[in-house]
Amino acid sequence: MTFQKRLWDLVVLAIAVFAAAFATAPWFAFRALKAAAQYEDVQAIGELVDFPAVRRSLTAELDETPAAAAPAEPPSLWRDPLRVFKRAIEPIAPPEPKVDRYLTVPGLAALTRGYAPGGAPPAPAKPAAALDQLKAAVAGPHPAIAYWDPNRVRISVKRPGQPAKTTIFTFRRDKLFTWRLVHIRLPVDER
Repeated sequence: MTFQKRLWDLVVLAIAVFAAAFATAPWFAFRALKAAAQYEDVQAIGELVDFPAVRRSLTAELDETPAAAAPAEPPSLWRDPLRVFKRAIEPIAPPEPKVDRYLTVPGLAALTRGYAPGGAPPAPAKPAAALDQLKAAVAGPHPAIAYWDPNRVRISVKRPGQPAKTTIFTFRRDKLFTWRLVHIRLPVDER
């Protein structure tokens, strides 16, 4: 074999390795997010999630704007004095946003497993035997790539036991091999 042939083989191998690493980088970013949420690694989660973008997308998804109803007339002291006092002492602070429970470490851990925050069963104990570890690794459901683009990837996670409920994570490429979570689309009945 000549030197040129070996050099050409090396170049082709390097291109193939680069293409495989580039194509699988979002999947590894999702696995890193899942592991960071499972082990409560806040710093890693901060590097993998674009919190302002995810908060905006979830706020729009969870927005419960009531239909255009006529504003209620304020109570009158002469007609309904008890309601006037009740309105005066009720808290003025707005209710806690629904988005906050999704953007916590336990919330992200539940979402990466396919469950709603607070609705995930405890993670199963890691099996000790090699055969049991293999069975646990093969058992589904697994995350799947729903859409792949050089700059944006959507990874879908089906809820165990309910394949109709799918959570979709959208990752955006920041650098050549750096991907960040920018959007979470919840199942239709949980929005």
